[in-house]
Amino acid sequence: MTAVSYHDTVNVLQGLAFAGHGPFARREWFTLLENAGARPFVALASDGDAAVALPLKLNGRGLENLTNWYAFTWTDLATGDTGREAMLAVLARGLADRTGRIVLNKLPDEDGTATRLESAFRSTGWLVLRERCDSNHVLPVGGRNFADYLAARPGQLRTTLKRKAKKVQVKILTHFQEQVWQSYEAVYAESWKPGEGDPEMLRRFAEAEGDAGRLRLGVVRHEGEVVAAQVWTVENGVAYIHKLAHLECAKPLSAGTTLTAALFEHVIDDDHVEWVDFGTGDDPYKRDWMEQVRPRWRLTCWRPERPRNWPAIGKALARKLVSG
Repeated sequence: MTAVSYHDTVNVLQGLAFAGHGPFARREWFTLLENAGARPFVALASDGDAAVALPLKLNGRGLENLTNWYAFTWTDLATGDTGREAMLAVLARGLADRTGRIVLNKLPDEDGTATRLESAFRSTGWLVLRERCDSNHVLPVGGRNFADYLAARPGQLRTTLKRKAKKVQVKILTHFQEQVWQSYEAVYAESWKPGEGDPEMLRRFAEAEGDAGRLRLGVVRHEGEVVAAQVWTVENGVAYIHKLAHLECAKPLSAGTTLTAALFEHVIDDDHVEWVDFGTGDDPYKRDWMEQVRPRWRLTCWRPERPRNWPAIGKALARKLVSG
């Protein structure tokens, strides 16, 4: 018999051995979000030793997945595949009594997440609109060493590295260091990047990743000054590129390009990763480094029997018809 419960804190996830992978499928990540001010709404289904959780949050119009701009992806959490789809359906059915609208963003589907959730909500009476919302650039290393990988990069990139790499000094740390982190924050603040959404949360994330041995924090110096910095993490054979920035005045040095190459070399030759994940966004420079693009999906789920949803449903259906 499946038991369903709802919780306003992610602490309920503690002690459950969820099988998710990556930095954004851990209880610690959701705890960071809660501590940063998110209002969690965790739907939990359990049946014996098996459990499935949907880490959601409250918004003004219903529920959405518990995530933020730093996360590359989001998924349901499960202790295993046994009974997963059935428990998801139970959760979807029960959520109809709690809200009339749920939006789930940044869903991958290479692991079946988007299709699995779409099926659970559709089968329990929700009207579901599935749309592509973003792109994820990745590199399958395929057993190559860094030299082989670099040889396959565009010629202009390789020429830039050959001409500029010796003009700067690169340092890569596998632990958190306060002084280096301050250098990263200073570079980011002066870079072309938009303002950080929650720099203190990112710092806490980096500290935790450093304690766990997963952090790869790189900086580039020119004449003693840090002019570029990047934040990566590594786990379960995947390197995740979280943040990168360089000073505009250092652009002629190609310091960011040099640092990116150094970190690729580190994660490929030293960490022996199988994949490198460049997160979301279609920034043109990502194409020089990566070889595959995976879609990220949004599911907008409505209860069609609720009149307040009808205008939004009508607009969504009209938009879908126009787009073909």
